Amino acid sequence: MIHAVRCNQPSFKTVNFRPGLNVVLADRTAESGIRDSRNGLGKSTLIEIIHFCLGGNIEKARGLGSRTLRGWAFSLEITLANKIVIVTRNTDDKSEVVIEGDTTNWPIQPKEEEGRKVLSIDEWKVVLGNLTFGLPIDDENKKYTPTFRSLISYFIRPNRDAFSQPFEYFPKQPGWNTQINNAFLLGLNWEYLRELQLLKDRQKLITDIKKLKKDTEPGVSISVFGSLGELEALKVQVEEQLRERKEALNTFKVEPQYNELEITVNRLTSEIHAATNKKITDQKLLEFYQSSLDTENEPSPEDVINIYQKAGIELPGLVTRRLEEVEGFHRQLIENRREFLAIEIKRLRREITVTESYIREKTNQRAELLDVLRTHGALEEYTRLQEIYLDNLANLNEINKRIAELKQFEEEKSTLKIEREHLLQRARRDREERNEQAERAINLFSTNSRFLYRFPGTLIINVENNGFTFRVDIRSDGSEGIDKMKIFCYDLMLAQIWSERDPSPRILIHDSTIFDGVDDRQVAQALELADRESIRCGFQYICTLNSDRVPRSDFALDFDFDSFIRLRLTDEGEEGKLLGISF
Repeated sequence: MIHAVRCNQPSFKTVNFRPGLNVVLADRTAESGIRDSRNGLGKSTLIEIIHFCLGGNIEKARGLGSRTLRGWAFSLEITLANKIVIVTRNTDDKSEVVIEGDTTNWPIQPKEEEGRKVLSIDEWKVVLGNLTFGLPIDDENKKYTPTFRSLISYFIRPNRDAFSQPFEYFPKQPGWNTQINNAFLLGLNWEYLRELQLLKDRQKLITDIKKLKKDTEPGVSISVFGSLGELEALKVQVEEQLRERKEALNTFKVEPQYNELEITVNRLTSEIHAATNKKITDQKLLEFYQSSLDTENEPSPEDVINIYQKAGIELPGLVTRRLEEVEGFHRQLIENRREFLAIEIKRLRREITVTESYIREKTNQRAELLDVLRTHGALEEYTRLQEIYLDNLANLNEINKRIAELKQFEEEKSTLKIEREHLLQRARRDREERNEQAERAINLFSTNSRFLYRFPGTLIINVENNGFTFRVDIRSDGSEGIDKMKIFCYDLMLAQIWSERDPSPRILIHDSTIFDGVDDRQVAQALELADRESIRCGFQYICTLNSDRVPRSDFALDFDFDSFIRLRLTDEGEEGKLLGISF
């Protein structure tokens, strides 16, 4: 329960609260102009201050984080562990709170610093969680557990976004957070949801590891992680390659002068080609000479006479010789030519014989070297062969590793499925065992909604594969603001349930947003219901309202609305605002 909200600045309007219904009213004065507004008077700021004193964060350069409010210290007078204490938090040093009062029964004792009792903000949240919701002091930082800040946000919804639907207090709230908090508040087995979420984390880890290996460890010949069958088939292929490489290594003979031999073979090949070309040229010339020799004949006397007769006619004045001399000359000329051709033919035949012998010699030399190169290899080749073998061996090891991992992953997935099903069975059994608590919440929600509307609403709680599911329905019968009243009925039900427990926050605070778009009749009935139930159950209900949204004509005759007003904020000037200043 909150008794008072104070500040170290004199302009601040201190507000004192009482048990039951409390109203902070934003009033519009008769003198205010048309441009004056009740927005910014401090209704929402008051709720932000309460959250700030209860360990909440503030935005930088906005709201309480504004530069204008540097050095402002806000104090909350509250009842904790049946003792009234005052907690103060300064906007300049948000990392700690100062405590005044009896803290004997607290699970963490404040430190004495310069005559003050001080708790770090983390310690303060642990204390609040333990003294208001009974949370273990070692659970605050555990994964997927209820925390004071998450739970109190259902009793003091922090901003306009918190009034979207009953089970969430901020947009895009994670499903696990919604489930765990609401299950805890409704008295259901939230531990099952924590275990379920941890199972989901393990499943995601398996998926992420598998994807990571696929993306970052493809290996030389493994392009995908693959299925178990694909990896087994790939293993057989790589093992066969490995056997072939190993056999090649075992039979490999290293020739130290392999490179020199390779150069010699290339040189011999070039020499053989040159000699072969020369032999072909000599053979063609030999054939030509042989043909010339075979067709060379002595001229007949008639041909000689005919030639010289023509010469005598065509070349007059030449000296003529005797026919015998002419015939002798031609005969000698042919003999000389035949002798030349015979000598050249012998020479060419000799050259061809020598070239053929040279070609055979070089060919035999090359054949011997090629035989060495076929049966031996260079050291570089052997080294490369070893590298390929080692690469294949590394591939095989990687495949075997991945096969083992995949088998482990598949086994883990099967285990997770079994554990998940066991969890689901336990949750269903636990839901049945705690049916009384669930029915209590369902009945209270139904009763609250029936007070506001002609038809009772329903709170639906199911156990499904992904955990608990929650839903509320109210037949609106054409009324506006039905979604806001679903939240009102749900929050009121939580306050009612927790008023029966010890420890308990024993408080419910609503900003005026809760009544946006709601019919005046439902607003009046909601305030009357909050007044009645807060007194009956022993918790405190605080709400902020704008004066023109007060449905005075719809209240019951015995409901004195003005008696619940604890603070009036006006738009007549800065002095009418909560902080007494504009920022």
